[in-house]
Amino acid sequence: MTASGGRVPPGPPRRAALGILRKLRADRLGLMGEAVREYGDAVRVAIGPKTLYIFNHPDHAKHVLADNAANYHKGIGYTEAKRALGDGLLTSEGALWKEQRRAIQPVFQHKRIAAQADVIIDEALGLVDRLRAHTGADAPADVLTEVTALTLGVLGATLLDIDLGAYDGVGHSFEAVQDQAMFEMETLGLVPRWLPLKGQRAFRSARSHLQEVVGILVEYRKANPSSAGDDVLTRLIASTAKEDDKRVADRRMRDELVTLLLAGHETTASTVGWTLDLVSKHPEVRARLHEEAVAVYGDRRPAYEDLTRLRYTHMVLQEAMRLHPPVWILPRRAVAEDEVGGYHVPAGAEVLICPYTLHRHPRYWPEPDSFDPERFDPDTPVKRPRYAHIPFGAGPRFCVGNHLGMMEATFIISTLMRDLELARVPGFRVKPEPMMSLRLGGGLPMFVRDWSTPARRAA
Repeated sequence: MTASGGRVPPGPPRRAALGILRKLRADRLGLMGEAVREYGDAVRVAIGPKTLYIFNHPDHAKHVLADNAANYHKGIGYTEAKRALGDGLLTSEGALWKEQRRAIQPVFQHKRIAAQADVIIDEALGLVDRLRAHTGADAPADVLTEVTALTLGVLGATLLDIDLGAYDGVGHSFEAVQDQAMFEMETLGLVPRWLPLKGQRAFRSARSHLQEVVGILVEYRKANPSSAGDDVLTRLIASTAKEDDKRVADRRMRDELVTLLLAGHETTASTVGWTLDLVSKHPEVRARLHEEAVAVYGDRRPAYEDLTRLRYTHMVLQEAMRLHPPVWILPRRAVAEDEVGGYHVPAGAEVLICPYTLHRHPRYWPEPDSFDPERFDPDTPVKRPRYAHIPFGAGPRFCVGNHLGMMEATFIISTLMRDLELARVPGFRVKPEPMMSLRLGGGLPMFVRDWSTPARRAA
């Protein structure tokens, strides 16, 4: 018990800190899983001067992320990640975060997102055509690279009203920024910036490149106003116009755009990639997805109105995000002392909510490591806590782009399943790579079989 009356969570002894640090770099997912399996829903981990509190119950997530969200700012790693990402929507707090959220929220309204469906459908059909070119080839197609390029293109078209494909190297620059952000998190910002490390050099080059691209995008938008006038660039230009210092305005613009595009395109690409990987291991799921897509679309072009009819596709995506949530961990820092699930949390404590382990809680998910889309069948609902499944986070900082991401993933998966069969490469195994999102380490090579009709190809 503490002086305030709350219990102290169990956890490994302080002497285990060195081993924990090693595993933090080598196997973050394994470390989190072992902690909750061994010690339960509340775990206290002491690492040097820091003490982490891991909470793994839906009620804990609800309290930290929603009910008492004002007491929990972004936590461990995010202070350090600001060195890479700046003060974008992902890392900012307080009044600045509220202003940023208010500026871009209208861009993600249902009506506006629905109007972007044709852009996404065009991109999804284009992906089918590009992958079809690999039909019967001896070498597999690099599916993840294709999907990632697609999601970046969709964000450029839907949010910025600009073709990002015209800017060489943007995707690689995002990767370098994310790699550095994760390095800052892992090392808690203790590695000097001036050290000539390969990652540090790549990050500085990527940051300069993105600054240049953002400057070009802003100048283009100022000279060529969007016809609708409601894209992210237009709103950010208006939002930062009141800054007296142009350098501050430019930095805010860069930080917000980099964060938005980095978080937006990679989370969707990862969701699609993990879904394709899981489906390739379950031919019965693959067959049902194909049957549904053919029944809904036939040989015609998909349409926005089809989304509500793709029920099984939605179930598969929800289950894929349960096993591989795009936002795999949600770090928070307690502003004032609190009590979570009867456990005392001191002011300044680092609190971790981990959707990856929460989504595998055996009390709410029977056979938690199994892939079973029937868990999300709306006709046979299972009573479980709302916060047992939080792939997009929860509370005030719930992912602003979740509807766009889900529409995009649904159209991509359904069009691929209708027209192509994507087969696993024998012996290849995807390794989860928990970065800012849960990436597919090593990519996703797959063999392609075309089973679409000529009429469908012309749709």
